Amino acid sequence: MIPLSRNRDYNILWSSQLFSELAGEVTQVAFPLLILAFAGTPWQIGLASSVLMIAHMAAIVPAGVLADRGNRKKVLVVCQGLRAVVMAGLGVAVLLDAYSFPLVLAAALAEGFLGSVFDPAEHATLPQVVPAAQLEQAVARNTTRPFVATLLGPAAAGLLFTLGHAGPFVADAVVLGVSFAALVFLRVPRRSADPAAVDGRGGRGGVVAGFRWVLGHRPIRATLVWMICCNLVFSAVVVVVLAESGANGVGPGEIGLTMTCLGVGGLLGGLCAGRLAALLSAPVILVGFSWLAAVLVAAMAVAPAGLLLGVLLGGAMFGVPLTNTTVLTYQLLSTPDTLRGRVSSIAGFCSGGAGALGPLAGGLLAGAGGATGLLVCAGALAVVALGTTLSPVIRRFPAPGELVAAGG
Repeated sequence: MIPLSRNRDYNILWSSQLFSELAGEVTQVAFPLLILAFAGTPWQIGLASSVLMIAHMAAIVPAGVLADRGNRKKVLVVCQGLRAVVMAGLGVAVLLDAYSFPLVLAAALAEGFLGSVFDPAEHATLPQVVPAAQLEQAVARNTTRPFVATLLGPAAAGLLFTLGHAGPFVADAVVLGVSFAALVFLRVPRRSADPAAVDGRGGRGGVVAGFRWVLGHRPIRATLVWMICCNLVFSAVVVVVLAESGANGVGPGEIGLTMTCLGVGGLLGGLCAGRLAALLSAPVILVGFSWLAAVLVAAMAVAPAGLLLGVLLGGAMFGVPLTNTTVLTYQLLSTPDTLRGRVSSIAGFCSGGAGALGPLAGGLLAGAGGATGLLVCAGALAVVALGTTLSPVIRRFPAPGELVAAGG
């Protein structure tokens, strides 16, 4: 068994997903900048952002069926190739002074749809190119990617846009084109089971089979509920922190550093996730993080506005990659290959929906005052932590090594 650092196909898959997430982060900032540069309105910015999110959420569950029933490598290659073409086309249109708002909406629709289709296929492909004994280590390394993209993408979008309005989109096209070229050479072993053998050939039946598996599998169901609650509260916390900082006269530079702490904490947590996952049991990780998050958010309620809030937020975010490693590794090892794409897409839909509703809840809580809002969030996390502690499913949550020894 060769080390992951020398696993050619894993490295192709890892870098391709990083490029995908980096392009997504650049696009989320570049679309509003482009609209504003051509005298667009806040309403148009909101519409473009909504189209991007709606396309992503609408496609992600059917995308899981496609990842399970189709050729996963072809799905990955086609998605990245089409995304590169879309971004290149938008960049060329801007260069030729052919900008139009409907064109931006079409690009946002395509980007949201194709990015959503790409994710479950990449997630389901991972166990095909990584041995089961190395899967936890691979998932831990994968948890660093979103934080790298979050730290680099927005800054890169702003810098490229100052060099030229087409800059971010041309850069996206290049990055996605490199990812497309690398994926062409990805070697994915042939799947041993017939994807249609589990649930028949109807697309609707395929989606139902995924939900049936999730609802019938107690550990996956319990951790999915846990992730939804945590994502909802953490998304609200970020908005409350931003509102509290602004209300207390914290400067834009310090607010930026406060949010940077969030990404730095997650990145450091991702770098340590593999080693910590090998040292700690799964129940200790899930229960411990739940209580630690509640305590840190409660501390934010009494901390002064500014950088200290960012340090506490980064401390809470440090544990997120570790918990994701624990949950996602179990999910991949316990789910049959013919259902991995669907389970991944359902989890992404639920956690993404919670992450989208969290800012709305945060805005409502911020209206009651920053300290009050943070105390409410801390109380919600304490309830989650108590439920996690009392849950017999979480207390008996198996370690990846147990699943590997049992054959998955």
